Amino acid sequence: MAETNFVDYVKIFCRSGKGGRGSSHFRREKYMPKGGPDGGDGGDGGNIILRGNRNYWTLLHLRYQRHIFAGHGEGGRKNQSSGKKGESRIIEVPCGTVAYDAHTGEYLCDITDDGQEVVLLKGGQGGKGNVHFKSATNQAPRYSQPGEPYEERWVILELKLLADVGLVGFPNAGKSTLLSVVSAAKPKIANYPFTTLEPNLGIVSYRDDKSFVMADIPGIIEGASEGKGLGLRFLRHIERNALLLFVVPADADDIHNEYNVLLNELAQYNPELLDKSRVLAISKSDMLDDELMQEISQDLPAIPHVFISSITGYGISALKDILWRELNSEDFVHNTVLRDTLVHRNIDVKSIGLDDDEDIPDDDFDEEADEDDEDYYEEDF
Repeated sequence: MAETNFVDYVKIFCRSGKGGRGSSHFRREKYMPKGGPDGGDGGDGGNIILRGNRNYWTLLHLRYQRHIFAGHGEGGRKNQSSGKKGESRIIEVPCGTVAYDAHTGEYLCDITDDGQEVVLLKGGQGGKGNVHFKSATNQAPRYSQPGEPYEERWVILELKLLADVGLVGFPNAGKSTLLSVVSAAKPKIANYPFTTLEPNLGIVSYRDDKSFVMADIPGIIEGASEGKGLGLRFLRHIERNALLLFVVPADADDIHNEYNVLLNELAQYNPELLDKSRVLAISKSDMLDDELMQEISQDLPAIPHVFISSITGYGISALKDILWRELNSEDFVHNTVLRDTLVHRNIDVKSIGLDDDEDIPDDDFDEEADEDDEDYYEEDF
């Protein structure tokens, strides 16, 4: 898929359907001169529903579908016949999609599972017909309820990738090369900063037909949490990862310091990221000998670490073993629960840089027939 086809932010206008009005009809038959009220209820308006679909992995299909309308409910009919319900509109989104109000930035809902459905906007309830208002003292009610109005709002849909392991590192640290070696993913690899412009997912095979998912995001630089580089745009993708794999090249001036800088950027972006399990991989280790590795190991963070070389394959098996052990530890089970119950913060819509609100098009649905225009047959009871 082309690089420009990865869409993780869209802004759409949604409108539910309004409820149909109840009927004020009176029963009129030749041998039933005192038939009384028999107006039916109006149909409910259609809902706007978000549904998770594992076959989607970006929001590209919504980029050019900016306005989504549900159907209106039809008005009630005679003989206590209810009007037809409005057609609901289902918006298919990839798992890991979060919805926000585009004006206030308020968090609305989160779609994490395939087939999960959330009613984003509820359609208006249909009005009751005059048959509901008859009584001993009011045997010929000439009124009915109107349907409830529709709901509408601009919505921002934000995709946060679902993966078991998230790669974190500076540009040109060897993250994309590592992903291409341990999985069948084919990210773009080149010798210049920010080669990776979009997240990549790969399935890593392990022993006995086991596997786990690894995600690579564009490189993080110091100040990414403040908007520098591409980090601020893509840091949200590692919020779903229960295990973070920090990749620092062996030729770095200070491996421990670079790790602390990366960790600080994650903490500045979202302090909850510090609760995730962490593993450190020192890449490009083919330039080191055993003595240098032993010397470097004495000044590394107190987390599981491994020296690797994606070019020669050195340490790749050991890395998989460490990742699999961490993924099946008790801490990982706890972090998986945290991922599924992620506390979403409201967003600052001004910093996103999406297009301004477009003109809302006229509603192209026909108004339901007004049953009150019917001739009433009045009787004295």
